Amino acid sequence: MLHEECSKSNSFIECGHLQSRGRMADGSSTPATPSAKVSAIFIYPIKSCRAISVSRAPLTPTGFRWDRQWMVVNSQGRMYTQRVEPRLALVEVELPSEAFLENWEPTQDSYMVVNAPGMQPLKICLSQQGKEVANAVSVWEWTGSALDEGAEASQWFSDYLGKPCQLVRFNSASEVRPVDPDYVKGQHQTTFTDGYPFLLASQESLDELNEHLKEPVSINRFRPNILVEGCEPYSEDLWTDIKISKFLFSGVKLCYRCKIPTINQETAIAAPEPNETLMKTRSGELIRPNDKNKKRIYFGQNMTWNWMGFSAEGSGKIIKVGDSVYVLQKVSSTAEAAA
Repeated sequence: MLHEECSKSNSFIECGHLQSRGRMADGSSTPATPSAKVSAIFIYPIKSCRAISVSRAPLTPTGFRWDRQWMVVNSQGRMYTQRVEPRLALVEVELPSEAFLENWEPTQDSYMVVNAPGMQPLKICLSQQGKEVANAVSVWEWTGSALDEGAEASQWFSDYLGKPCQLVRFNSASEVRPVDPDYVKGQHQTTFTDGYPFLLASQESLDELNEHLKEPVSINRFRPNILVEGCEPYSEDLWTDIKISKFLFSGVKLCYRCKIPTINQETAIAAPEPNETLMKTRSGELIRPNDKNKKRIYFGQNMTWNWMGFSAEGSGKIIKVGDSVYVLQKVSSTAEAAA
């Protein structure tokens, strides 16, 4: 979620031997046996609203296509999220099924459809981009221009949340939002995410957490982009160089969790769990005892895709459910991971 100083170790493990972080593993060093497989893919077109679960998704330098391309902001351009507006959890978003095909381009008849309890459907044309908003919009420390999706969309969200709102779209024609350079080197970028293009978590980590809960929670509490299965619980904490299908990713920072996991995504009602249990099992004090952030709780791994090696015009940049996940490098303990 939020970012702090990097405390990443310089030593990494690959196939049982210490390796330098600077050495990126390539296809020739891919292990014979995958460590996991992709079991689900989630895309969140509007920041803090519900996910779309898809069987395949195109990769872009900023994340999966359509992920966090839109955001609801207040009159000053500051983001609204479930942290302060939990009812965003009830906002459903639909995109045309063909939107997740590689190289698909929207037409005048292509729409994003937004629904919420008590509201009429809102249709946003995917091929038309509005005018640049007068004031810059902000996500944490970043500010930049955005595109206004119009008066109807603003009124829809204002009526739903009961306060002045505006729906804006990331201005990809003029804006580049770099990923935190304290954790990621190179030309990595994102859109309206909290900070990183991808978030990965494992089913086994969720299962382990649910064993400690009186009422199990769904993975939608943690809002990952990629869910994997077939690994040990919380093993994704250690992964630093990852190959999914033919694509190389870097695990760059453990994801520390805010209050959103406490919000029931079906009711928008908050309760103490699962954060209370995570504080007892996944706090910095327990899993990162030498770190200064002892009261933070962690679940999931933020990632970047090493897209620079792929031609922008090339084809086949698709991640699919069922793809194999190979761990090329990892740290030896969670205490060594960046967080």
